Amino acid sequence: MQAKDITPAYAVAPQIVAADIAAIAAAGYRSIMCNRPDGEQPGQPRFEEIAVAARQHGMAVRHVPVISGMITPQNLADFDRAIAELPAPVLAYCRSGARCTQLWSMCAAGLPG
Repeated sequence: MQAKDITPAYAVAPQIVAADIAAIAAAGYRSIMCNRPDGEQPGQPRFEEIAVAARQHGMAVRHVPVISGMITPQNLADFDRAIAELPAPVLAYCRSGARCTQLWSMCAAGLPG
């Protein structure tokens, strides 16, 4: 798992698996956010698999699924609320990390949500 820091409190990563959670927790992340809908791609781990492993390591979790290339005002509002509520630092993931970066950038720019 390769995370990219966006801020000290927020990093993004490509798809993770439950086996990555111990290393993610050891790296100091306190929360995991998934910005990928379940079933987006065959063989993709379901969010609940990641959530169970994260909770076992004492981490908070949130699923804010966003369809790639189709970010809505509701997605931005849900993302913004999740960032406000989750303990930092947060590791957000999607297929490549790009969607998580776009959501952060759009909310930071104050786009409607």
